[in-house]
Amino acid sequence: MCELPRTDGELAVLTAIAKTLVAPLELPELLDGVMRTIVQVVDQADIGAIMLWDQPGGVFKPVAAIGYDLSTLKEIGLRAGESITGKAYDEGVALLLGSPEAVSQAMADMRQFNREVMLRAIGRDTLPYAAVAAPINAGNQRFGVLVLESLDPQQSFSTSTLPFIQTIADLVALAIDRARLEAHADATRAAQQAERMRSELTASLSHELRMPLATIKGYTTALLLEDVDWSENKRVEFLNLIEEACNEMEGMITDILDSSLIQVDELNLTFQALDLPELADEVATEVQYRSDLHRLVVDFPADFPLIQADQRWIKQVFRNILDNAVKYSPEGGLIVIKGDARAEDAVVGIADQGLGISAENLIPLFEKFHRVRSLSTLQIAGTGLGLPIARAIIEAHGGRIWVESQIEQGTSIYFSLPYQHIEAIG
Repeated sequence: MCELPRTDGELAVLTAIAKTLVAPLELPELLDGVMRTIVQVVDQADIGAIMLWDQPGGVFKPVAAIGYDLSTLKEIGLRAGESITGKAYDEGVALLLGSPEAVSQAMADMRQFNREVMLRAIGRDTLPYAAVAAPINAGNQRFGVLVLESLDPQQSFSTSTLPFIQTIADLVALAIDRARLEAHADATRAAQQAERMRSELTASLSHELRMPLATIKGYTTALLLEDVDWSENKRVEFLNLIEEACNEMEGMITDILDSSLIQVDELNLTFQALDLPELADEVATEVQYRSDLHRLVVDFPADFPLIQADQRWIKQVFRNILDNAVKYSPEGGLIVIKGDARAEDAVVGIADQGLGISAENLIPLFEKFHRVRSLSTLQIAGTGLGLPIARAIIEAHGGRIWVESQIEQGTSIYFSLPYQHIEAIG
């Protein structure tokens, strides 16, 4: 239970802290704001930290601090019962250490490494002169300890400040409890969304794979009929349809496998000098072989520069985008692959003359499993993974991907690749 503040000044401070804690910020930023507010109004507090109990690690770790070098202080790990923090946490009440002797006694069991880290974080070689520590609890939930310390021998904390400091700790506890509840709710929603997407993917794949399988089974059964003498032209036609169905299935399975690799961060890149026009021409030839309705044109400047990229994955980007261009222009038409060499990067655009995409479908176009849904696309097979995979590959190379489209006029998908890859990748 929070105690009422004793003065208008304390009430103003608590109001300021409460406003800080409800700001739309992440928890570490909120707690950092609280620490800044505290040291501005609590004259005795030169330094301080919010130490939270890390259950998996079995230690207290700092999440916010003032007066300390937080990056240095984060090296510390206080065990249960260790130093001021451990004692305030175990006793469950605010502790007042009003003299150097009291501070030294409370810190006597502090491990040498932790002591050295603390002194480096303060930037001095002597312990604080006084300290106050308040447990951060919300109901039965114990989160950690708020510790404030004085470096001035003329400034010390009084017993009368304990209820005020404990009230601040209680407000911090409520903020932490709220943040953890929100995180749990977010995780639950994410898990439910993931499960829904898995269910939808299973249903979608069952439907999409059934179509080419039915084609393969149907035409294979027809070819095996002993009482029908098919002409050579018919046999070739049936075999071509079987091959197309096999290609559809192969594409779906490739998308699923590639998506799985990306999902587990196994998109390993091997950078090498890459000739984009040559790669574009190679993939265009593959796609052209599979479609008589479309005419593919590759248009790159003669002096187009080499880039550093992973050949296998960039080839997959071309395939995914071109497959979409073919699928979503079922009446055929021209597909142009065009390159533009800019100052910092190369840009490739792939434009079709197909169905086009509405404005509401453009925003989620690169999300997993999203399919453009309209009367004209109901019979178009696919997993909804091709473009999300392309985006992941391009972004892993340090580039970006975007789309422009108009209904019944076609779609253009662009991607950029920097000439020099980012060293942190790969």
